[in-house]
Amino acid sequence: MAQVGVNIVSEDLQKTARKYRKELLQMPVIALSRSLQHMSLRPGIRYSETVGELSGDMQFGPYSETREDNSEVVINPRTLYTFFGSVVRNFSPNKIYQSMWGSDITKGEALKSTEITRKVLAFLSAQLGKNLNNVLWSAVRKDDGELSKDLFNGFDTITKKELDSAKLSAALGNYLVIEAIDKNNAVDVLKTICQTADDMLTEEESVKLFVPKHVFFDYCEDYKSSTGSIPYNKEYNQYFVEGFDNVSIVPLANKKKSPFIHMTVKKNMLVGVNQTGEEENIEVARFKAFVLQFIATMFFGVEFESISKERLLVASIDGVTAI
Repeated sequence: MAQVGVNIVSEDLQKTARKYRKELLQMPVIALSRSLQHMSLRPGIRYSETVGELSGDMQFGPYSETREDNSEVVINPRTLYTFFGSVVRNFSPNKIYQSMWGSDITKGEALKSTEITRKVLAFLSAQLGKNLNNVLWSAVRKDDGELSKDLFNGFDTITKKELDSAKLSAALGNYLVIEAIDKNNAVDVLKTICQTADDMLTEEESVKLFVPKHVFFDYCEDYKSSTGSIPYNKEYNQYFVEGFDNVSIVPLANKKKSPFIHMTVKKNMLVGVNQTGEEENIEVARFKAFVLQFIATMFFGVEFESISKERLLVASIDGVTAI
């Protein structure tokens, strides 16, 4: 049986890319949704945005005409950097269409070229987002790199940098060393993290405990063994730390090899993009016969809005800090 060919000219592809430009630019972000539902997306950032955090103290005392307070208010700046990334992907439409949508191709005349090109562009755009999500914690900026892991500094990389500069420490109240977690101690260890956290953090309405998935599985096993069939043990998947109903456990696949557990709030986990400027673009071009190019550019980066103990507690699993 003869194969049904699909013949799409580059002008049609260009029109499709332009028509869906906004949607396609958002596609990499949509593919990050598993992580972004627990984080704060900051659009409109081209290169960097700096936020200043005020720190200091001031108190009322018994009335005095002579007492003066000369302590300073300190502004601690933190900068969210978004790095400019690009990709050029050569592809043959016929090969991609036949491998991905063979059943659709058999529809012959009913197949609309713009719909297929949209599917291809959306798929490739989503792949960009998926690969960004995979390295959201572990990425290390490398100017001459070629992959998503080289584009920006991930949350674990930033954490390691702050540890090395002593901006995260037990003395500051935003760092804790915990023992290796297994199915026999997971409940106690996660409770210890919550008990160690600053009261301002634990009193937040909704607190996130970002963990590797194996930690969550160990917690469920330990919780089941520890509590048995008591009334409040209603399900195997315990997404809240026992005794802290406002602290949800967030197991993420992209944190698989992370040496850290992060306790913080959604608004403190910043994911920066631009999505508004002309520097970001998605287009399709043809420079060779039968070969098209998918060309995309995008700004992307992550940062903690604050690393103060009132907003963040980092727990190092067994003191391991290598990433």
